[in-house]
Amino acid sequence: MAPNDSTIAKVDGIELGYRIVGDGAPLVLLHGGFGTFEMFGPTVELLAAGRQVIGVDLQSHGRSPAADRPMTFEAMADDMAELIRSLGLRRAGIMGFSLGGGVALRTAIQHPDVVERLVLVSTVFKREGWYPEMRAGMDAMGPETADFMRKTPLYTAYEQVAPNVEDWPVLVQQVSEVVKIPYDWSADIPGLSSPTMLVIGDADGIPPSHAVEFFGLLGGGQRDAGFDRSGMTHHRLAILPGVTHYDINLVPALAEAVIPFLDGA
Repeated sequence: MAPNDSTIAKVDGIELGYRIVGDGAPLVLLHGGFGTFEMFGPTVELLAAGRQVIGVDLQSHGRSPAADRPMTFEAMADDMAELIRSLGLRRAGIMGFSLGGGVALRTAIQHPDVVERLVLVSTVFKREGWYPEMRAGMDAMGPETADFMRKTPLYTAYEQVAPNVEDWPVLVQQVSEVVKIPYDWSADIPGLSSPTMLVIGDADGIPPSHAVEFFGLLGGGQRDAGFDRSGMTHHRLAILPGVTHYDINLVPALAEAVIPFLDGA
């Protein structure tokens, strides 16, 4: 599909743009901050080889018109649940990266009935999970960031699909605000009912120790699985070698890691 072969859905009082690629079991794919569906590059085709990938541009991102409401993880999670239902799907897998991972996680917390399987890529369960330098970068963002980011590939991708490129400062302002909001969802993690896979790079913006703590809250890594695998939970943890926060969405190892999990292996 070409970048502009997309559909607009009205959900939760806003409009969301999305693309569908492939056939089979549905997987909602959520990009990172300032990104678009295209942020996943070749990963989309790898995932779509065996399933229907529904690539959603989050609130005010990409092909989704700028929304006149504050950006919060909770509101965007409601958007995803309503979109899944509006597509006539009983349940879907959800895979989110970074900001999109936070939205995917909140969707599973708030609307477990619509989530078949959950893949969280470079995702924290609390804001303090990011490295201090990552949080400092988030804290430094503001309206002036819009002009600086016009020189980045993120703006180039936005420019190619946005219905109104003049709304770029709106997106930057909304993302700058949501990434500063303090949160800690640790109390909600043990209650997640969907099989969940955590994926980070070993040089990510998140220390491996946070991913291990996250996995522990899910009940993983508590004991030896045994010869019969009876000590294994239905959750998974993958730490990809030589991968950073800035390329994990593109490396073939990401699809190779998550496809068996999505297939129920």
